[in-house]
Amino acid sequence: MVFDYIDGGADNEETLKRNVSRFQDIELTWDALANVAEIDTRTTIMGATSASPFFISPTATSRLFHPRAGELAVARAAQAAGVPYACSTLASTSVEDIAAVNSGTKWFQVYVWKDRELVKDMLARAKTAGFSAIILTVDVPVAGNRERDGANDFTIPPRVTWRTATQALAAPGYLWNLMTTPEIRPANFARIRIDGGLIGFINEQFDRTVTWADARWLRENWDGKLAIKGISTPEDAQRCVGIGADAVWVSNHGGRQLDTAPASIDTLPGIVEAVAGKAEIILDSGVRRGSDVVKALALGANAVALGRAYLYGLAAGGEAGVRRALEIMDSELRRTMALCGRARISALTSDLVFRRTLP
Repeated sequence: MVFDYIDGGADNEETLKRNVSRFQDIELTWDALANVAEIDTRTTIMGATSASPFFISPTATSRLFHPRAGELAVARAAQAAGVPYACSTLASTSVEDIAAVNSGTKWFQVYVWKDRELVKDMLARAKTAGFSAIILTVDVPVAGNRERDGANDFTIPPRVTWRTATQALAAPGYLWNLMTTPEIRPANFARIRIDGGLIGFINEQFDRTVTWADARWLRENWDGKLAIKGISTPEDAQRCVGIGADAVWVSNHGGRQLDTAPASIDTLPGIVEAVAGKAEIILDSGVRRGSDVVKALALGANAVALGRAYLYGLAAGGEAGVRRALEIMDSELRRTMALCGRARISALTSDLVFRRTLP
């Protein structure tokens, strides 16, 4: 059930598959006899220096994947790699505890909920804990239909049914860790009793009347950097710029919300053209290799956010697993840059993309 929660998507998972396959359709060419003796992957993302053009994307309840460490493992691994760490508002570890193990760049992901005082309280806590930017996610008016979760009786917090019990017995180490650690729940809202599980909480708190006026309200109530995540059209990208967002985050939630949505990499070029340098552009969904990072940057993204790529590492090996996942991504990025004849991030431009397979 835990693997399926990471691995799965919405409905028939068409967008989930397309996110990956469309990266594979993009072909790269190269400059011959270029000096690539020293590859420099350093960059700046939303005002923060980063050792790489990729960073940790916010994902809910990371202790579900590694009950003993969860977000703490990911936050430590991100700081060790020199990349920003973005914390989910539905994290299973509090922002204060995360800040205690990560003194580097930290960003906090939020939604505009019905309870605006709850939002203001979380913004204040994030600010006090040293989080320098917020990420407003706008593609979850309701939770997506992730059918693998229903087939597995999956809930957050996990509940005991015949299916979940038999699955847990097949993984005794995980079961022991689950039983001997605090209950997995949104730690930043410890005072709120979430009786209907995480999805029930989402559907209860998420405000379906939210508009761009509410996004502007958030901009006015936060004096740090702001990214708006879940953008798929040039028109919405221009609206992000219009309310003063520092970054437009191109994403379809990893194929976990609206199925049959276009792959994020396919929506990127039009958004790049619409934004025209007025804001930074971040992309996620479907990124599995360092070559995918090169392709996204060549098509106009300033940075790439990683989700599943590090979650598999977290589930497999805790902090060591996340570190290894980031090392793999870094080594693939550097190798691809060398093979393309480009030694700097700024040199990853659109002429690297061979146009035959693009629409």
